[in-house]
Amino acid sequence: MKGDISELMQQAQNMQAELKKAQDELATAEVQGEAGAGLVCVVMTGRHDIKRVSIDDSVFLEDKEVLEDLLAAAVNDAVRKVEARNRDAMSGLASGLNLPAGFKMPF
Repeated sequence: MKGDISELMQQAQNMQAELKKAQDELATAEVQGEAGAGLVCVVMTGRHDIKRVSIDDSVFLEDKEVLEDLLAAAVNDAVRKVEARNRDAMSGLASGLNLPAGFKMPF
């Protein structure tokens, strides 16, 4: 019985280390969100920090509102991609835990 508990504790510590490593990797990973068929591109980290914004010169010939809409759409696209990447990575980690169906992890 005592060996089972220590083995379980070791597995929990290993899982915690793997989770921390995955979270660190996801935080620094970059995704690109686009709008207007690539006229506006935003590069965002897994922490939702925007690293770069690229705007095609042709967009500047449009109204200000068009640029604002394209920029918002590119940011929203990047956010969705970050969330999907994070969700997929964490579900892969959780798949080895044999958790009950519908169990929500705190991330």
